[in-house]
Amino acid sequence: MNKPIIKFAADFGPLLIFFIIYFNNENDLKLAIPPFIIATLISLTIIYFLEKRIPMTPLISGILITFFGGLTLYFDNKIFFYMKPTIINLLFANVLFFGKYFTQKPLLKVFFQNTLDLEDEGWKKLNTRWIGFFILVAILNEIVWRTQSEVFWVNFKVWGLLPISFIFAASQYPLINKYKLKQ
Repeated sequence: MNKPIIKFAADFGPLLIFFIIYFNNENDLKLAIPPFIIATLISLTIIYFLEKRIPMTPLISGILITFFGGLTLYFDNKIFFYMKPTIINLLFANVLFFGKYFTQKPLLKVFFQNTLDLEDEGWKKLNTRWIGFFILVAILNEIVWRTQSEVFWVNFKVWGLLPISFIFAASQYPLINKYKLKQ
């Protein structure tokens, strides 16, 4: 198996495991959370062995999945798990906001400097767009879990948030292309 396929499986495998176990066990969130946590920790280990480091986003997500999953199980209260996407997205928005307004540097540039080479104006615009996106997704998660059934929320989390994120990221291509540094 080649490295990109393994990395893709490590990134999305835990979510797929969560989804399969949830729907194969009469929609029992408490049965799906422990394998999700274990798969996430295994995934982080695989990423570490492939890259000799764990990127910040999967690391923070893994910590929060373990933390909020554990709180959900310990207190027998699903609200902790429902709010995890909200908290993760608000955390990312706040980190980018802090970088933009307090250090005067778009932190996306720090996170993706080895991947993208953009003019400073492009980094600033991309950073602002991602702040807005993370806030919007946090609000959307709150609306869905507070107004819909658990089954709907699980489907939204797996089949809604991921495509929304991919579509948003892909929609940034014109901006990236416009501000790409000429080499």
